[in-house]
Parts: sequence; C-alpha cells; structure tokens
Amino acid sequence: MAEATTSDGVTIHYEVEGRADGPPLVFSNSLGTNLHMWDGQMTEATGLGFRVVRYDQRGHGKSAAPPGPYKLKRLADDVIDLLDAQKIPKTAFCGLSMGGMTGMHLAKHLPRRFTRLALCSTAAFMPPRDMWEARMKAVGEGGMKAVVDGVVERWFTSDFRAHEPAEVDRIRAQILSTSPVGYTGCCAAIRDMDERDMLGTIEAPVLVAIGAHDPATTPEKGEFLVVHIPGAQKTVLESAHLSNIERRDDFNRAVLGFLARGHR
Repeated sequence: MAEATTSDGVTIHYEVEGRADGPPLVFSNSLGTNLHMWDGQMTEATGLGFRVVRYDQRGHGKSAAPPGPYKLKRLADDVIDLLDAQKIPKTAFCGLSMGGMTGMHLAKHLPRRFTRLALCSTAAFMPPRDMWEARMKAVGEGGMKAVVDGVVERWFTSDFRAHEPAEVDRIRAQILSTSPVGYTGCCAAIRDMDERDMLGTIEAPVLVAIGAHDPATTPEKGEFLVVHIPGAQKTVLESAHLSNIERRDDFNRAVLGFLARGHR
C-alpha cells in the first residue's frame, strides 16, 4: 500500500504485489470502482510471476478527488507518473471500461512504454453527450445512491445478480463509496473522449475482451477496436460489463494468459 504524487500534485493510491523482480503488470479500474475490483485476478496474476501494480484512478478509492472536469489525457498521465515513481520503464497493462480507455490513450501516444495490453469491456467513443451530463447532474444532486441501482443492473446479468449477491453487493459498496466529485470528473473525461483516431498506430500486442451481454460498452464497440487496432486479438466472454468478476476463471485464462505470453 503506497501513494504517488502526480505531476499536477494529486495523490494516487496504489498497491504492489508479487515477485519484486517479476515483469510488471498494471491494472486500471472502471468508473465507480477501485483497485479491489481486481481481487479475483490477483492470485492468478502473481502466480504467473507478475509484479502487479494496481491503483485507484483519480477520484476513486483512496486516491485524491480534485475538482473536475477531468480529461482522459490526465488519467493516462497519472499512469505514467505512477510508473515513473516505481521506476518501471515498460509494463503490461490491463484496463476495464474507463481503465481500458486510459490504456488505449497510452498505447497510442506512448507505445514503447507497454509490452502488451488487454482492453476489456471498453470503447473508443461513448456518446451521447447528454446521457453523461444527466448522470453527472444526478450524482451532483443526489450522490452515488442516485445511480447505483442502474449501474449494477448494467454491469451484471440478471442471472449473476440472482446467484452471486455477495459479489454484487461488494461492487455496489465500491460504487457508493466513490467520491461524487471524482465520479463526475471522470464522467466528463468519458463524455469528452474520442479515441477513434490513431488506433492504427498502436504497436503493442492487444487483446480486446468483450462481454457478450454488455449493455454499457456493447460488443459492437469492442469489435470496432478489433478491426482498427493492428493485429488485435479478441475474446468474448458470457458476461455483462464486469467480465473479470462475472466470468472470473474464463477472464483469467484468456486475459492473463495473453498478457503472460509477453514474458514466457
């Protein structure tokens, strides 16, 4: 458990696990969660020999939540500041939803810092703008409880919600504990994001993980990435949005297996 200070003075909370001399792997969380969304990946990732660095995106978990709006570039710069603080010149990267958007931006603009990337349940463009503004207004007026039920419904299939209530409640608690200021700041980053240009310049091997039943970042948005990122591979998981939780074993096998091939 540690903290790094970004180039704009914001404190980012992170944790490091696994072999000290292992190849690094960064996990980047989704909007409304924190680094514990990756708990189900830690045993497998460290068992594969990775030195895992997982962090709370700004405005989330134990990281600071400065006033927004935020920009996706700033979220990406936070990763570089964290890597520099850890003296990591090059790393594998796994991000889901907003975390995947962060990774996409990084892979386009700083390709040589990354060995392999998993872009999971994510998209290069997320209109309509007025949907994000309505969500930001709801959270600004009513806090996270104003949106939590709708978020949980989109993030998990009805079957998973019925059969795994403890996991659903764990994520619900993460959403409710998220700073409304940080959440709306990151909503603005996603609202303003358009990463469709330059996808063809991504150099590192990429795996796109798609939730077959994801209503948030739909399969079509994942397929767009597969088509436009050179050599991108894909895996389709029988899940809604949080495939790493709903289909943990399948996710670990496909995604962590892909990332581990970079150092075998």
